[in-house]
Amino acid sequence: MRKSGASGGGSRGELEQMRLVAFEQYRGLLFSIAYRMLGSVTDAEDMLQETFLRWEGASEDDIRSPRAFLVTIVSRLCINHLQSARVRREEYVGQWLPEPIVTDPASDPMENALLGESLSMAFLVLLERLTPAERAVFLLRDVFEYEYSEIASVLGQSEVNCRQILRRARKHVDAARPRFPASPQKQVDLLERFLQAVGGGDLAGLVSVLSYDVVLHTDGGGKATAVPNLIHGADHVARAILGGTRKFAPANLAPRIAQINGEPGIVLYLDGKPYSVFTMDAFEERIQTIYFVTNPEKISHLPDMAPNLD
Repeated sequence: MRKSGASGGGSRGELEQMRLVAFEQYRGLLFSIAYRMLGSVTDAEDMLQETFLRWEGASEDDIRSPRAFLVTIVSRLCINHLQSARVRREEYVGQWLPEPIVTDPASDPMENALLGESLSMAFLVLLERLTPAERAVFLLRDVFEYEYSEIASVLGQSEVNCRQILRRARKHVDAARPRFPASPQKQVDLLERFLQAVGGGDLAGLVSVLSYDVVLHTDGGGKATAVPNLIHGADHVARAILGGTRKFAPANLAPRIAQINGEPGIVLYLDGKPYSVFTMDAFEERIQTIYFVTNPEKISHLPDMAPNLD
């Protein structure tokens, strides 16, 4: 039984229009899956474009459910992309972090489909521990709440195999998932204290907001200033941040607190354009992990600084 598209007598133009309407209906869902799978806005958009081309050219007889058909296409494309991207990731200069995305309602029309713990930078970094198949099964089951029968169809595997894949994925994720996240208000408070300490060159003040075992991740991609390796420990991290700010940061940077990947973060602007992005994990009243993204290719999609209306 065919449940999508135009009837057999519909014109080519009518069918194309119906396909376009159906695709736009699920665009938010498809982007949500692709972005979480790939950690890249640019790559996610590429996957959506390829998905649309395959959707547009698909036979009516192959489509029983537009939603299931589209999710299957985008999931398989993402798995293939991750498998081919391994070499590029290994050759990446310095640390690799996901592309940050601003999730303020005014700047991101798809934010309702994106928000949640599974969008956070910490969670996306955790997903890097998984194989492409594990990532797909984990996201479809634990984030998007698909049934095992649906996941099996998407991946072309048995339900038994999908359950085994999910168990492995959960084990990897749960082993590294933090347990006592700070409240959003506490995160904002920590961000404000962080900005004040960095702006004033206050080493003691900066150390006071950091956990003793804090970890600093920086991603410049070889195109911007970044530390090639992880930095551990409150004193080392604080000195690295203050030293880097003194040596490399332009004097006229404008910091703004914003929702980054569903959580409070900081966008630093230079002449109104995004210059770098800071996000963090905060647990038990202190900053536990810091993520700095300075690679210009990873922040070029972010909106420009809003004008000051005061």
